[in-house]
Amino acid sequence: MKNIVIKCETLENTKKLAKNFARLVNNKGCFVNLFGDIGAGKTAFVRLTAEALGVKEKVTSPSFVILNEYHSANIPIYHFDLYRLEHTGISTITDELREYSEGKKITFVEWAEFSQGELPFERIEINVTYDDDDSRIYEFKSIGENNKYIIEGLNQCGY
Repeated sequence: MKNIVIKCETLENTKKLAKNFARLVNNKGCFVNLFGDIGAGKTAFVRLTAEALGVKEKVTSPSFVILNEYHSANIPIYHFDLYRLEHTGISTITDELREYSEGKKITFVEWAEFSQGELPFERIEINVTYDDDDSRIYEFKSIGENNKYIIEGLNQCGY
């Protein structure tokens, strides 16, 4: 398991991070778990990444619909939010989560802590937290071997 911690003091820093992340996952895709308090910036990171990938639709939080799909980029993007499902409802979508973890696509899962271990082994985990100065701290962790190149690529960007 590898990880990298990146502090973004401005929105421009976060846009740069999302653009670099998008460049790294664009050709292969990946499964991404997002963790963080309400308002920490999970959906904002997904939106900025999707925009960097060329998504034309408005990227919004899937809190009430569970899943938003975006097909206007050159790679499909799926954005889940497990918050409303919590622990008992996750069993209703475990097959979909497995399906969306395979192939050339990018799948983001917010509130992955509600998954009860039902998420794929090969994934990137991103924990978003606030710092004292209102900046955001992004901790990227590669789980499994397939996505280590993402951490290595972010390291090479000079964060």
